[in-house]
Amino acid sequence: MDSVSQRVLEYLTEVEEGAEEVLTIKQQIVDLDSRRNRNREALNALKTEVSEDQEQLDKEINELRKGLKAKVNRLNEMQGKPELRGYSLSPLSTDEIKAINSLFKR
Repeated sequence: MDSVSQRVLEYLTEVEEGAEEVLTIKQQIVDLDSRRNRNREALNALKTEVSEDQEQLDKEINELRKGLKAKVNRLNEMQGKPELRGYSLSPLSTDEIKAINSLFKR
């Protein structure tokens, strides 16, 4: 082979190696992007599930607290003690807190 043919062959080899490297990197990007999307989907599913669990736990706790108030009052009544005052108070709702805060901002 003469020198011109050798240079053309070297050039073509370099171009092919560069093209393979570019294709490899593009495939890695596609793979990593796919993995990132799966992770995002899993995190969102987990966040939703945890949120639903939290709401269920809140409901159960509130129901138990309501039942506890009645049982404590019944126990006090059986023992001849006066009903506890202030024990049946409930916390302000989010809307009530917002309304109060808006009054303070005026």
